[in-house]
Order: sequence, then structure tokens, then C-alpha cells
Amino acid sequence: MNIGIVKENHVFEGRVAITPANAKVLLKAGHAVFIEAGAGDVSRFSDEDYQRVGARIVYTNEEIYGRANLVVKVAPPKAQDYELMQPEQIIFSPLHLAVARKKWVEILLKKKITAIGVEIIEEDNGSLPVVVPMSEIAGQLAIQVASQYLQTNRGGRGILLGGVPGVPPGIVVILGAGVAGTSAAYAATSLGAQVIILDHNINKLRRIRQNLQRRVFTAVSNEYYIEKAVKFADVLIGAVLVPGERTPTLVTRQMVKSMRPKSLIIDLAIDQGGCVETSRPTTIMDPVFIEENVIHYCLPNMPSAVARTATYAMSNAMLPFLRDIANLSIQKALQMNKTLARGVYTHNGGCTKIHLAEGFGLPFVQLESSLEV
Repeated sequence: MNIGIVKENHVFEGRVAITPANAKVLLKAGHAVFIEAGAGDVSRFSDEDYQRVGARIVYTNEEIYGRANLVVKVAPPKAQDYELMQPEQIIFSPLHLAVARKKWVEILLKKKITAIGVEIIEEDNGSLPVVVPMSEIAGQLAIQVASQYLQTNRGGRGILLGGVPGVPPGIVVILGAGVAGTSAAYAATSLGAQVIILDHNINKLRRIRQNLQRRVFTAVSNEYYIEKAVKFADVLIGAVLVPGERTPTLVTRQMVKSMRPKSLIIDLAIDQGGCVETSRPTTIMDPVFIEENVIHYCLPNMPSAVARTATYAMSNAMLPFLRDIANLSIQKALQMNKTLARGVYTHNGGCTKIHLAEGFGLPFVQLESSLEV
């Protein structure tokens, strides 16, 4: 199979979909790997690194899409990507179609693209194997970011998260006790911050409280407790995830108005619409804005700030699925690997996610019946 790796065209997206080591695994299995020139530069993987393992360097997005049966990305496709996709191609990428434009979904259907969203590839136990490492990174980064933007010279409240003797620590409120929220809680407690984490799942709250030896306060996530918690937060971290769907708005504009002046919101859910009403996507070059006198940090590709670490983590998580697709064919891979099959948005001209189909007014097709065609 011909596997194509594009150079991402998002602003300051430094990750690349595959490391040279993992490219070698696919090459040794008899597949061809085409990688766009400069795709790994920001992650410190040179074109020569890829050439040494046998990958072929090409020079345009158009050539990648023109040559590859399987195109692999680390950032959601943009308008030009959808136009370049070839009939019956396989796209393996974050897609976030629940917050995409309808016309892009229609292109996928018209071209009979097998669109696999890595954000909804799901294990039997509900774990998201490709999302998990990115969430772990984002959670840690959220606390690093918080430490910076609470500083006076960054326009923040002038708060040291860990406090000092005689001065209480900063207060971090986290919405969501999943992977990202837990990672942020670990990082924040290690600095000595006071952490309050809210989730609707009592078992998750119990687990995080046990793992952190009761160094966090927990509460059930509902409007009443969220409204109370945000009022005294120095940092509010939105770490809510609903796989394949738009993130619900949990923090209203009125709640944001009630927050302390120059406190900080970090909305880790922004790539799926955000969980704060006042959130909007930002970029690495311009990562913050102020709304209702509160600093907002809403970077969709947050792990790209540590591009090399993120590339290793994401490439390792994606490799088993890429290997199945390449070695078995897409039909057999989806029939045999149910985890991978749960990531399929469109296949053979049909929309295979009922929430997506209903949201855009498109016909829904069961993946199983589509695979029998």
C-alpha cells in the first residue's frame, strides 16, 4: 500500500504523523511511504532521516494525495485537503466532523472516502488510544501555561500556583476527570496548588482522589457546583470530551463574568467546540484573548508546543492501526479490528455515525452493511 504523510498546513503545527522508526516498520512490511519535504523539521526529524530508512520525499500536498492510498495526518484537514482527496482514498486523521462544515462531509461521501477520525477510535472499555497520549500532554501543558499566564508580566493575577509559607496556593478548578483532567490535576498538585475537580462520573472522582492521596477536592459536575467553583478559581481548565460530538457548553458567559479579574480559562475542549461559552480558537503565535476581564487560552493543537514529544507519542499510538490497514486492506481491517472500526465516519459513500448524519440531515448507513458491499 502507498502511505502518504503530509506536511501540516495549520499555523505552527509542528507535529508529523510518523517518526522515521515507525516509517521503517511499514517499509519493512513491503509498503511504500511518501513524506512531504520538511514535514518533520519542527519535530527535529530531517528529510534525510526518513530517506535513510527508505521513505521517499515528495514536494507538494498534491503529490501526496495523488500517490497515496492511505493519507495520514495529525491535524484536521482544511478546505484544500478535502479538494485534493482522491476517490476511494483512506484518510486517517483527527477529523472532528461534528464541528466541521456540512460540505466537507458531503465531499467525503461523494468521493467515497473512508474517513477514520483518530479522535473516536475506541477500545471496548471506552478508552481512546490515540487521544490518550495527546490528552496526557495537554493536561501537563495546561499547568505550565497557567503558571505563565498567572504572572503579572503576562497580565495575570500575579499568583504563584504553589504559594509560599504564609501565603495560600492558587486555586485550579478542572472540569472533567478524564485523561486530560487527571493529567492536569497531577501536574497542579505536584506544584502545591489547591485543586478542585468536577465530573458527573463518581467512579472517576473516586479514582483520582485515591490516586492523588486525597490531595484534591472533588464535586459532582452540575450547574450549581460549576457556578460556585468558577467564582473563586484562579485557573479554570475545561477538560470535557464527548467522543465524536460537539462539547457541551458547561460554563456560561454569566459564569465567566463572575470570575476573578484576570483569572485564566484554559479550554482544552476547543477543538470540539469548547465547553466555555466565551471560548474561541487561538493560535500558538496569538494564544490568548481577554473576554469579560478573564484571560482565555484556547489552542486547538496544544500538544504541538512540544512537537517532538507529541510526534513520538501520536506516531506510536497510530502505528498498530496503520499496520492493520496496510497489511490487511481497509475492508478486512475494519471487519477484524472493532476498535479501528469505531473510528469510521464515512465509508463507501455512506455516513456511518448516526449523530453526524442526523446533525447534517444526511442518510445514515450501518458500517457493517457498508463493509458487505
